[in-house]
Amino acid sequence: MVHMRIVVPSYQSEHVLELLQHLPSACNVIFLERAARKPEGDVILFDVAREDASVIVSDLRELDVDTEGSIAIEHIDSAISAVAAAAERAAEGSPGDAVVWEEVESRTSENIELNGVFLAFFALSCLIASVGILLDSPILIIGAMIVGPEFGPIAGLCVALVQRRRDVARRSFTALAVGFPVGITAAFLFALIVRAVDLTPAGFTVVDHPLTDFISDPDEFSFIVAVFAGIVGMLSLTAAKSGALVGVLVSITTIPAAANIGVAAAYTEWSEWRGAMLQLTLNLTAILLAGVATLFVQRLVYVRRRHAHLHDSAREAAGLPLGRSRRVGGATYGRATGEGEAPR
Repeated sequence: MVHMRIVVPSYQSEHVLELLQHLPSACNVIFLERAARKPEGDVILFDVAREDASVIVSDLRELDVDTEGSIAIEHIDSAISAVAAAAERAAEGSPGDAVVWEEVESRTSENIELNGVFLAFFALSCLIASVGILLDSPILIIGAMIVGPEFGPIAGLCVALVQRRRDVARRSFTALAVGFPVGITAAFLFALIVRAVDLTPAGFTVVDHPLTDFISDPDEFSFIVAVFAGIVGMLSLTAAKSGALVGVLVSITTIPAAANIGVAAAYTEWSEWRGAMLQLTLNLTAILLAGVATLFVQRLVYVRRRHAHLHDSAREAAGLPLGRSRRVGGATYGRATGEGEAPR
């Protein structure tokens, strides 16, 4: 179940209450008249099945709740209620398969902010990977993969492409375009210092590190694994499965490849440099393609559900038109389908 708290102008409260009372997937509706002060209005609290959360948010946006009031979404860890159980049964599909698109947008927006901490994580993860390359240590390579922050902007770019959000795409691309050069430069300078002070491990050669040479030696399976990781990454994002996301980070070779680009350049080993560049390009391309494809399929499921809901009698009770959205032609959520507003 998902809990929502909305602040709605008093003149729209009756419409919202009618909508919620006629939706079988909504329950525990609480009305607090004139309880809100900034913005002024009424407060309505309710729970809704996760499968219908984005559908209801789209209706609330048609009622201008997002522009004249506010919508807050929280997850319910435990709900001990026969009424809540009935509301979940009334919603079509499985809660585990449902996507709350507003939640996805919010989560990706948090992970694509280009700031000092983001760049520090990028630089430090590449530095850890650089040490792993110098010592031929897979453990350090795995640690660098987990620390690396690159999956957030990649996921943000996938979401932006599917939702046709130019602002999110621009921010995600900028984060990647700045983050990777910063990480590569950090690895390059670190490797130069190691060479200058003669700290290079005995027996180390840039082209001969058997336990970590996969970083600069991509093959067909590098692309295949990156595709699988991209799919799992998007599923973990939309289903809020952080445990699965850790597995994704360990599966992709973006940070180690970026670090190896810097290390190889510092040691002037250009064949290794080209291999690492190819590995980085291959991983980014595969993850992006797989992520977009996964989100596109999930989006189609949502669009089908939204189309069916447009004919629900609950919309008529709330004063909304049947069979179409009030916001057609605006900055809509499904611009290609002409309905629902995009999460912001």
